[in-house]
Amino acid sequence: MELFKTIMIQLSQGFLLTLALFALTILFSIPLGLLVAKGRMSKNIVVSSLVRFYISVMRGTPLMLQLLLVYFVPYYLFGIRLNELKIGPVDYRYTAAVIAFSINYAAYFGEIFRSGIQSIPKGQYEAAQVLGFSKSQTYFRIILPQVFKRVLPAVTNEVITLVKDTSLAQVITVLEMFSAAKQIAAAETSVIPLVAAGVFYYVFNGIVEIVMNRIEKSMGYYQ
Repeated sequence: MELFKTIMIQLSQGFLLTLALFALTILFSIPLGLLVAKGRMSKNIVVSSLVRFYISVMRGTPLMLQLLLVYFVPYYLFGIRLNELKIGPVDYRYTAAVIAFSINYAAYFGEIFRSGIQSIPKGQYEAAQVLGFSKSQTYFRIILPQVFKRVLPAVTNEVITLVKDTSLAQVITVLEMFSAAKQIAAAETSVIPLVAAGVFYYVFNGIVEIVMNRIEKSMGYYQ
């Protein structure tokens, strides 16, 4: 019983880092994904080509590799020791994980948002113009609400995947929940910490799914 209590306390500490990584990735990747979608649909061939290349790289290479590059490239290319940079309890390892996750998921969200935007009938843009809406008003007040409703199931899938992908942060020794579980399992020579971590992930994903389903239902009036 004492061992179980110790495991739960240490996993809870790792879970807080996992939760923060998840929340920060969502906070940065969704707005960035909207910018990626706009760039992908740009009539400027240079902009659209660069965005396509960025999406291709993000989706075509492992997230683990991207984590390693974001963490090590500043030092190996420019000699900048960012690994020594620390703001309070947060060091560059955690910052690198947030950056890597955000730019990776922005590529996926960008393609999801692009498909949602392009699914809106052109007649709605024309109707908004007739009613005197500016382009920005049309985009933010008419188009985006419908886009979010249409793409929410696909976004939910990516968000659920993100919960599990946070465990990859261990590759740059970020002590998130899975890393903590591995350390405890090795120290105690027991598989119980890994099973407990699996339960944490499962419950977390269940909560995320419930929240996203409620958001989807609340937007039902756009149908």
